Amino acid sequence: MNDWPDGWNNDRRGGDRYGRGVGSPRPEGARVMPTVQGGTTVPAQSRGGYDAAYGQGQVYGGGGPGGGSYDGGSYYGGGRPRPGWGRRIKTGVITLVVVLLVVTIGTYFWADSKMRREVDLSKVEDRPEGGKGTNYLIVGSDSREGLTKEDQRRLRTGSTGGKRTDSIMILHVGANGNTMVSLPRDSWVTIPEFTGSTSGKRIPEQAEKLNSSFSFEGAELLVRTVEYNTGLKIDHYAEIGFGGFANLVDKLGGVEMCFDKPVKDKNSGADFAQGCHQLDGAESLAFVRNRYNAEGGDLGRTKNQQKFLSTLANESAAPSTVLNPFKLYPTMGAGLDSLIVDEEMSLWDLASMFWAMKGLSGGDGTQMNMPVAGPFTGPKGQSALKWDMPRVKQLMQELKNDEKVTVKGD
Repeated sequence: MNDWPDGWNNDRRGGDRYGRGVGSPRPEGARVMPTVQGGTTVPAQSRGGYDAAYGQGQVYGGGGPGGGSYDGGSYYGGGRPRPGWGRRIKTGVITLVVVLLVVTIGTYFWADSKMRREVDLSKVEDRPEGGKGTNYLIVGSDSREGLTKEDQRRLRTGSTGGKRTDSIMILHVGANGNTMVSLPRDSWVTIPEFTGSTSGKRIPEQAEKLNSSFSFEGAELLVRTVEYNTGLKIDHYAEIGFGGFANLVDKLGGVEMCFDKPVKDKNSGADFAQGCHQLDGAESLAFVRNRYNAEGGDLGRTKNQQKFLSTLANESAAPSTVLNPFKLYPTMGAGLDSLIVDEEMSLWDLASMFWAMKGLSGGDGTQMNMPVAGPFTGPKGQSALKWDMPRVKQLMQELKNDEKVTVKGD
């Protein structure tokens, strides 16, 4: 029995016939089909494009080996999509910029809302004309605001009510270098006439210590007294109390200070051996308040305060603080919560002030005391310091004109 279908036999396998239903001994040969390009009929044999490639077994639109394809970088290999690295990088950069922008804007509004703009410089009377550059009056007060009894004991502040100036400095920021001038709180000056906020009466001018003006009527009268005695217009005001100062240092993680000789003062609590120390908030406060064992007395104390503040600003602006949000935001929060500024102070002004203080720690600028003529005894036996007015006038004129400072302080 023949197992092959009809029309096949063992002798004709692979022969010339293809089956009984085929009408001709061989299938019809492949026809040459015309291709229309731009309205013109072109025989396939005359084209070496994709038809020729297709006839050789290549994939339409191909040209790569192994049946791969390439159409301007969209595919590679066996037709798989090529990773879009350029697009991914671009998307990543845009996302990063948007995130940074949102964080920056959010931080700005958060910080701006925390600023304590409590001093109205528009109330200051008889103000001098402004000069070049920007002048900040920086005040450290002995305010115990927000301190518990335990805090007062730990910081050795006592429990005296009210507040007085513990340090007064003029910081001039200008094109010819920044200058920080300490005004000893015991400077003997003229306090101009003013209207008492409680009595409403006009108080005549009087000769007194500089810090008395702050005790009488606070920041506004202090600013007026400084302007009246220097002829220099104060553009911005910044004040920090004992508690805020110590808290700021603690949030920063301490400040490193180096001493050429031992520092010891039983009144402030300062007790440091010669060498470098990482001071916490309480220790820092003790150092800047050290008065009785400071070289040069009150003038030496103001030099210590300048050195510490510029170092504090430098560490606050260090990359280890700025680039670490877990350190940056607590530090900013502590500073803004405790810093009292004038109503016109912007975050940009505040940043400019700290940046100038930072530069002073690196020797970029001048740090000095107000030139003094020597000690002075007031009519009631007050121990005070009298300014050297010829040098003071020259110094103030150089600051007002934003000139390079040539006057030497004490």
